[in-house]
Amino acid sequence: MKLFEGQGTKDLGKPWRYEEDGLTVTRGCAWSPPGCHPVGCGIKVYTNEKGELVKIEGDENHPITNGRLCVRCLTMRDYVYHPDRIRYPMKRAREDRGKDKWERISWDEAYDLIAKKVAYYKETYGAESILIMGGTGREGGPMLPAYAHACLGTPNACYTQSGYSCYIPRVAGTTYVLGATYPEMDYAGGLHGRYDDPMFKLPELIVFWGKEPLPSNGDGLFGHAAIDMMRRGTKLMSVDPRTNWAATRADWHLRLRPGTDTALAMAMLNVIISEELYDKDFVDKWTYGFAELAERVKEMPVEKAAEITGVDADLIREASRAYAKAKPAQIAWGLAVDQKSNGVQTGHCILALQAITGNVDVPGGQLIGDINDGLELGFGWNNLGPELQSKIMGIREYPAYVGLVLNAQCDMVLDALETGKPYAFKMGAFEDTNLLAGTCSAQPKRWHDAMAKNLEWCFGIDVWITPTIQATCEVFLPLSTTVEHDTVVYTHYGASPIMAGAVNKCITVGDTKGDCEIMYELGLRCMPINFEKYKDYYDFLADYRLGYKETFEELRDEVVHQKIETLSYKKYETGKLRPDGGPGFNTPTGRVELYSTMFQQFGEDPLPYYEEPQLSPISTPDLYEQFPLVLTTGARTYCYFHSEGKQIPYLREMNPDPLIEINPTDAQTYGITDGQWVEVENPFGKIVLKAKVSQIVKPGVVHAQHGFWFPETDSEEPSLFEVWRSNINELIPHRYIGKLGFGAPFKCILCKVSPSEKNWDTNLKKVWERFGKLVIQ
Repeated sequence: MKLFEGQGTKDLGKPWRYEEDGLTVTRGCAWSPPGCHPVGCGIKVYTNEKGELVKIEGDENHPITNGRLCVRCLTMRDYVYHPDRIRYPMKRAREDRGKDKWERISWDEAYDLIAKKVAYYKETYGAESILIMGGTGREGGPMLPAYAHACLGTPNACYTQSGYSCYIPRVAGTTYVLGATYPEMDYAGGLHGRYDDPMFKLPELIVFWGKEPLPSNGDGLFGHAAIDMMRRGTKLMSVDPRTNWAATRADWHLRLRPGTDTALAMAMLNVIISEELYDKDFVDKWTYGFAELAERVKEMPVEKAAEITGVDADLIREASRAYAKAKPAQIAWGLAVDQKSNGVQTGHCILALQAITGNVDVPGGQLIGDINDGLELGFGWNNLGPELQSKIMGIREYPAYVGLVLNAQCDMVLDALETGKPYAFKMGAFEDTNLLAGTCSAQPKRWHDAMAKNLEWCFGIDVWITPTIQATCEVFLPLSTTVEHDTVVYTHYGASPIMAGAVNKCITVGDTKGDCEIMYELGLRCMPINFEKYKDYYDFLADYRLGYKETFEELRDEVVHQKIETLSYKKYETGKLRPDGGPGFNTPTGRVELYSTMFQQFGEDPLPYYEEPQLSPISTPDLYEQFPLVLTTGARTYCYFHSEGKQIPYLREMNPDPLIEINPTDAQTYGITDGQWVEVENPFGKIVLKAKVSQIVKPGVVHAQHGFWFPETDSEEPSLFEVWRSNINELIPHRYIGKLGFGAPFKCILCKVSPSEKNWDTNLKKVWERFGKLVIQ
């Protein structure tokens, strides 16, 4: 095993479970709860003779994370034994929605209640009247379609973010342009020798495009791998409106106006093509539509892009040349690509940059999975039958979206909840989502009002009574944490050949269950056709998630399995990307489609194009006079994952209040001082946030934190833990999406900021008094 700098050796080579200093140590990989992307960081869980969790440390045996661990895992004990954690199934009456009138029940009673309602709504209104909504970061996130199709027997799963603006616009680009699921930056995660492995080549340049890798670790990327490669000589480039950690270490920082990424990317393509800096051999052999792309990007000369983006023209040229000449180079693209109506086109351009420079599926470039690697989709879909499949909401209007992820189109779902058209939803389920707390949904108060009025019966799955659960549900199913159940975590939800890890059960708290186990047991009652073939949960888990191992026990003993048996490069030459085994890419033309025939089939322009955000200084100048700041939202923090962690006192001390970053020039203009509470307003809503006056953001731009609620406050309606007070998503409009149904302006909208007359500072003493005494049982 290769060590990172400063790593000790005393615990290397340990088995998955061993004894040390009177404690039992269990090695495993973390996922959720608490929430995180599926990085699968290595943890060592220390338990005493009573089976109680004593502490958690990073596992130096883990070949990728090497003992490094974030504060969310380090505070796991405070999460596991938190006094507000729900440890048993609960129920309440329909008329008690919004009230804290829960009573404990058994799992059998909870399952029976749900199964009875599922049968009733199927018989009375049709299976399509049942809607299950899910979130991200939890183990259940990628399981959302399976929960709907295989477990409940409804076609309608919904990730409730307008334009499903998280990961999916990028995946649309990769599917319809590249024919693969997700081209991740290659950080040697699947190689036993890591950076010294003979198969690997250190990248000369990493481009972080709208991505801050260290706090986010997005979609399975271990962000600190960038630091490892920097230490070995890799240079950084940052494309981001904010001066984040990566930007301060970058040789090039392209500080663009939020929402203008496509203009920048088109200009970079124009420079690389016009100066003939592209890989002619790869372009000739493996791309389709290069001449058409070259002609299209001529429409975006560097000077025009500079005017649109606010990035100096010479810097655009210099950055374009640096990327094209670096061999190899890699781009780590983030959520900023998704969160605008023009996001699919941004992704199209970034894929084109990767392709024409010859960085696709090469060591140290963009790693893609083979034909057997893919997102966790399809379980139970075929057993719905063609008639019910045709009723998934949005399949006719937005086939590129709905057919790609087997999710109902989110914006149409809210419209249907409000109007009952094209049909009404009657029963709801909430699987690992706190959508009302500004995590994902645009205009969440509209979701609240529509669900409270028109969903007749609901159940929820979570660790806590969240604002979403409190407002909507009749039955609550309690989740076990990542140290309380056996399951599997895999990078990029299985779509990238890096690693899979065993999430190993260490302790038992209350009567809780994991997402996979709940789906299996509930599925046996509601849709036995999909589950009765399995002899038990572990048999189901092995078939559903393992793939390359016979049993979970095999993976548990290994703890971390690097996918070296499926990892290779230039798979387009060896037939590993296509189901027919032929060379090329899994697209209609067998090539990287710079001119996308799939986009053309869906009625979209087959070539990338720039479109100004719907509400911006350029597209709506009159509105800009009233709301003169460009608002971007949702940059990740180290202590929280979306709305997760607000009730953990140690984490809350790090970030007690929801912040808005504002440049000192703008703060002076609007009479705002650092630490002052301010009102943030636009035509869609008004909230309060605490000002952080900082050069992090450029003049004219503000950045607001998302996912804030206040668990120490009143849980009942209308407060719902004061969920509306600082809910930045109230300012994000519903249905401002792209032509294919993708993308929404979570990171490029207008607002104004003014001083608030009230001080809303969090009373940390109250937080500690409420949550500081752990309940160990």
